[in-house]
Amino acid sequence: MSAIDGLPPLREVIAAHGLTAKKSLGQNFLMDLNLTAKIARTAGDLSSADVLEVGPGPGGLTRGLLAEGARHVLAVEKDARAIGALAEIAAAHPGRLEVLNADALKIDPTAFLTPPIRIVANLPYNVGTELLVRWLTPPAWPPFWQSLTLMFQKEVAARIVARPGSKAYGRLAILAQWRCDARLVMELPPEAFTPPPKVRSAVVHLVALPEPRFPARAESLQRLTATAFQQRRKMLRASLRGLHPQIEALLESVGIAPTSRAEEIDLEHFCALAQALDASAPIAR
Repeated sequence: MSAIDGLPPLREVIAAHGLTAKKSLGQNFLMDLNLTAKIARTAGDLSSADVLEVGPGPGGLTRGLLAEGARHVLAVEKDARAIGALAEIAAAHPGRLEVLNADALKIDPTAFLTPPIRIVANLPYNVGTELLVRWLTPPAWPPFWQSLTLMFQKEVAARIVARPGSKAYGRLAILAQWRCDARLVMELPPEAFTPPPKVRSAVVHLVALPEPRFPARAESLQRLTATAFQQRRKMLRASLRGLHPQIEALLESVGIAPTSRAEEIDLEHFCALAQALDASAPIAR
C-alpha cells in the first residue's frame, strides 16, 4: 500500500511498465508520494478546479493531485510507455483523470479543461522554461490558468523569483513578476528523484494577477528585456542602441541612467522604458 492511496508503490509501477527514465525526454521521476502530495497541497484548494499536469511519467504527482481532491486532472504525457501506468490511476479514480499521449508544446489544453484551471507539474527539464514562457505570454491577459505550481532545476526557479541586482535576475524574472505573484515554496535534493539529477530542484508557485503590475505592451516589454539581458554586462546605452537612435535621452526620460546595466533596473522602470519606446517609435523588428 502507498501512503496516499491503494495503488502500488512507484518503484513497482516503474518496474512493471519498464519506465526507465529517458534523458532525451528530460525525465527524472519523483519517487516519494508524500512529497508529491505536499507539492499538490502547495497549489491550494483543488476541489473546485481542473488541473493541467505536463510530464506525469509514472504518475506520482498525478496521484498526489487526485488524493488532494482535484476536481479533474488532464495529464499530458509524451512518453507512450507511461500511458499504461497512468491508465491504472485513471481506473482507480473514475471520471477524474484524463490522459493524453501528446506533446504539450503542440496541444491546446483548454479544449479539455473547464475553468477555473490550475497548472501543477514536475516539468521535464528540456521543455520547462519554454512552457513557462508560453504560459506567461498569452495573447490576452488574464490567462486561461489561475496559478502555476511548477518544479524546475533550482537555478531556473531562482531566476523566476530573482530581484534586481542579483546574478539570477533577468528576462524570466520580469516576465513572471510583471503579471504574477511568484514565490519559491519548496526545495528538493537530487536523491528524491530516480535517476538523481546533478542539480537540486525547487518548486515555484505563481498566481496570475488580474492586470499587469505596470502598464506596458507585452510584445515591446519582451523584446526590450531580451535585448537588454542578451548583453547584460554592457551599459544600457550600448546594449539598447539598436532599439532607438536617441536611446540615451529615452533612458533619462524614464529615470534610468544610461550607464546602468540591465540587472540593475527594476520591473517598473523596464515597463516605463517599453512605453517610452512605443510612444517614440516602434521597437526595431
